[in-house]
Amino acid sequence: MAAKKPAVKFDPKDFLEKVGSGRTKAIYHDKKQIYSQGDVADSVFYIHRGQIKLSVISQRGKEAVLAVVNKGEFFGEGCLTGNRYRLSTATAVGECEVLRLEKKVITRALQEEPAFANLFIAYLLGRTLRVEEDLIDQLFNSSEKRLARTLLLLAHFGKDGEPEPILGHVSQETLAEMIGTTRSRVSFFMKRFRKLGFISYNGKIEVHKSLLNLVLHEQPHIQE
Repeated sequence: MAAKKPAVKFDPKDFLEKVGSGRTKAIYHDKKQIYSQGDVADSVFYIHRGQIKLSVISQRGKEAVLAVVNKGEFFGEGCLTGNRYRLSTATAVGECEVLRLEKKVITRALQEEPAFANLFIAYLLGRTLRVEEDLIDQLFNSSEKRLARTLLLLAHFGKDGEPEPILGHVSQETLAEMIGTTRSRVSFFMKRFRKLGFISYNGKIEVHKSLLNLVLHEQPHIQE
C-alpha cells in the first residue's frame, strides 16, 4: 500500500503571489481606475507593486482622498462585509501591479486557512488603527504636522529598512486632498521641509528621519 503524500502546507505569501482559480494579476498605469464608486463589489485586491489612491466624490463633484494604499496591502475588502457596491474609487498612482481575488476565493481562504485569516485580520486591525490616527490627526493637528505624518506614512517609515522614496506621481494636489488643506499651503510646507533638511527632492521625494521630530514634538505654528 502506497504511503500517503504529506499535505502541502498553505503559505499565505505564496497564495497572494501566484495567479490561479479566481486570482488574476493586472498592471495599471498612472491614473488608471481599478474600480469606480458605485461599481459592483465582488472582489478584494492586493498590491504587489506601486500605490493605489482611494477617493470619494460628493454629489456636487468634489473629490476627497481617503487613503493611499501601499505595496503589501489590501483594498476593496468592503465586499466581505456585505457592501454590494463600491463606496470609493481606486486609482493607480504611478504604475501598479495588483492581484484581484474573487470574493468566493478569499472567503474560502479565510474560512479554511488559519494562517491567511491571521494575516488578513492583522491587516484589518492595522487599517482600523490607521483610520483612528487619521481622524485624531485631522481634528487636533496643524496642516503642517498632518503633511509631515502623511509623508512618513507614504515613505513606509517605521517598517523594516530605511524610508522609501515617494514617487513623483503623488502630487501636491493629492497631498492637499489627503490632509484637508490647499495646494498652496502644501507647496509652502514642502519648501520649508526641504530648506530644513527634512526632505530632498530629485524626481522623487526622499523623506529623512529628521522629519519625525516634527510629528513627535510640538513646534511653533507657521504663519500660513
